[in-house]
Amino acid sequence: MAWRSVAVGLLCLTVPSGAAYASDEAPDTPAKPDVPNIYLDLRTIYATIPAGTLGLGFGNTSLSAAFEALAARRGTTLPNGLPPAKSIAVDLPLTVDVTDRVSLYGGVSGSTTDLGGGWSTFDITSWNIGVQADVYKQNGGRIPTITLQSTLTQSVPNEQGMTNSFNNILEFDYALDEDETRGWLAGVQYTYTTIASPFTSIRPNTILYAGGYYQWPSNWKFTGRLGMQSFGGAQLAGRTLADSFTQPILRLDLDRMDDNDNRLFGITAQISWMPKPAYQVTLRTPLYAVRN
Repeated sequence: MAWRSVAVGLLCLTVPSGAAYASDEAPDTPAKPDVPNIYLDLRTIYATIPAGTLGLGFGNTSLSAAFEALAARRGTTLPNGLPPAKSIAVDLPLTVDVTDRVSLYGGVSGSTTDLGGGWSTFDITSWNIGVQADVYKQNGGRIPTITLQSTLTQSVPNEQGMTNSFNNILEFDYALDEDETRGWLAGVQYTYTTIASPFTSIRPNTILYAGGYYQWPSNWKFTGRLGMQSFGGAQLAGRTLADSFTQPILRLDLDRMDDNDNRLFGITAQISWMPKPAYQVTLRTPLYAVRN
């Protein structure tokens, strides 16, 4: 079905004026401020989703927002719940690494969907803002790095059936060497969704996972996460649109980094059972305005 395009302003991000200065400058040499990374974190997502569920999984709030809005708007015309679907989505968050521990981002997402009758028009389907912060750094100690990421995603247009998704990820990263090129991961993702429809309810989605990573001297980095995803289901006027489930989920990432751990390219493969398998592939091609 066709979506109406809505122009959404990008999040205005302010860089603190008290930037850090290089410590190895000579006393008589003017210090140069460290400029934060500024880039468009372009992500292209292709997903296949089985009948009777939404676009769920690791961190894909823009994709799930599109399917949640679809459920609200088309639910009354779908006698057997949501059909199987294919989707292509593009995320365009403008990202500023304010420090090496804090990043701010905000932008828009567009998507096109095939519900069996051909692809819909590609339109803007959501906007998002968020923050990612290392609340604690391991720095060679025994306590792992603790990272918190929170994202608010709202579907568009702003009308009956729009959704707000609150996605929160708490991750623990225990590095096994000083350079942090290999280590273990564990975390939890919790997604809560509200919908502007008095007859539709979407229950929370939770993922508990563990994994690890390894970065080669060539700066290629592999990360794997395996977990359990639990979704409470979705209903419209007492009728089930998406069934509840608790099933495994697997995510594999391959990234090309530079010497300063900036991502140059990435590809992600995800399989989530709901209970039938859903597949998702994401290409990350950051477009840097400033890269340190």
